Amino acid sequence: MTIAMSSTGLAPDRTEKFRLQRPAGGKQELDPAFCWQGVSSHDRRFDGQFFAGIESTGVYCRSICPVSFGRPANVRWFPSAMAAEAAGFRPCKRCRPDTSPGSAAWSGTLAVVSKALKLISEGTLGQGNLEQLAERVGIGSRHLRRLFNRHLGTSPLKIARSHRLQSARNLILDTKMGIAEIAPCAGFGSIRQLNHSVLTTFGQSPTQLRHQRGGCRGIVRESGIVLHLPYYAPFDWSSMIEFLKARATPGVEAVENDCYRRTIEIGKIVGAIEVWHEADHARLSLRVILPNCDSLMQVVQRVRRMFDLETDVVRIGQHLSQDARLAKLLAVRPGLRVPGVWDGYELAIRAVLGQMLTVVDAPALARRLVRTFGRPVQIPVRGLTHLFPQPGILAEANLTSVGIPADRAATISSLAHAVATGKLDFNSEKGVQGTLARLCAHAGLNQGVASYIAMRSFGEPDALPHTDHGLLQALATHAKPLSPAELLNAFKEFKPWRAYAAMHFSAAMLNVGGRLQPTHQISK
Repeated sequence: MTIAMSSTGLAPDRTEKFRLQRPAGGKQELDPAFCWQGVSSHDRRFDGQFFAGIESTGVYCRSICPVSFGRPANVRWFPSAMAAEAAGFRPCKRCRPDTSPGSAAWSGTLAVVSKALKLISEGTLGQGNLEQLAERVGIGSRHLRRLFNRHLGTSPLKIARSHRLQSARNLILDTKMGIAEIAPCAGFGSIRQLNHSVLTTFGQSPTQLRHQRGGCRGIVRESGIVLHLPYYAPFDWSSMIEFLKARATPGVEAVENDCYRRTIEIGKIVGAIEVWHEADHARLSLRVILPNCDSLMQVVQRVRRMFDLETDVVRIGQHLSQDARLAKLLAVRPGLRVPGVWDGYELAIRAVLGQMLTVVDAPALARRLVRTFGRPVQIPVRGLTHLFPQPGILAEANLTSVGIPADRAATISSLAHAVATGKLDFNSEKGVQGTLARLCAHAGLNQGVASYIAMRSFGEPDALPHTDHGLLQALATHAKPLSPAELLNAFKEFKPWRAYAAMHFSAAMLNVGGRLQPTHQISK
């Protein structure tokens, strides 16, 4: 794999001076040019994928280290921190490579937060004793607050308060318990404290809230736990929300009033999320509606990937704008992201039904699929009625009965069976390339569809759905569209961010009179 390196000051004819490093077993080869471009971008998605050993200092660093690595020829690349240390390099004290994503230290901080959330759900912070909670998880209260702000964007006390209010609201609306009984059950010290908290948050007393139950106005704004997820500005929210709206699965997802909503299931627990944009604060707000807060970490991590919040689009734009066509498109949408998904299996099914980057089938097939084979749920959100059908159900279902063509039905059944039997999963920690190979082997998907899934499900910045009909038209200079092989060749200069280049071309095409237009016509 090679890439244009002019933005880093490295001439293309010098890339042969890099030395390739193979991990133990020789199963993977690091491309030095690719690694250098990833380092230059400080893109956090490369963090933990490779490490740089600086020969002049004997130190090894993460890809996001703020310290300059010097000349590219002075850098050795390693697939893991252990490989760098085995080669005689010591960890950098600035970027702490021994704590990068996937390391034991990184997993340890996630485990600490997850344990604290479970304890909050059990009422440990019922009386606001943060020191006691910190002692239970084995760290100081100050460090615990730091970890919560880092991973969840809020404090333990705020999450505990939201959890108590959510519990109280559920008991008020769903049971006939007296207010005096609800107060201690929900973790409040007195009826007076419960009344004050409910009135302050919901604008109604517990009695008034109970009298007005049953009405569903979109999402119940007062329910759930609200978290704030910052991003690197700019952020093109309008393009993101329109993309998701066009591909929303009826009954499972809904986009209304600039808000994205969907049903979720975490460990057999059913709930919903709502995401909206707060441009003035450069953040997204996430409302999580679940019976408890044990799974907040998982929800936040999925949503951050889904909305591509770790991306520094300015740095990516600096690389892509070297192409004259993309420079014009970047000027129109400088904050364009690559939309992710909540569930990779769900995306794969929709991709088989015909949903791709620039081609979106009518939602009728997806609606019938969900209503017939999905699980109905009771969620206080208008438009959300079902969970997406489980793999085991679709593997055995008669899909042609809901109008799905026989060839697509066979592919969906094969894909669902592979997921249900454990031959295929969408866990990025187990390796993207292996998952994509199994997608092609077990589900019969072509490489272009698999790349589309990698692009959105795994957040692969260099994935390119090269069989997408719209993209093949986008770079056509004449009436005849490009072939997939020609498209791959045309996108070489956009590595390692071909996914973002594809998003810009497709967004521009779909914005011209609602019809696909060749890019040479768009950019005039």
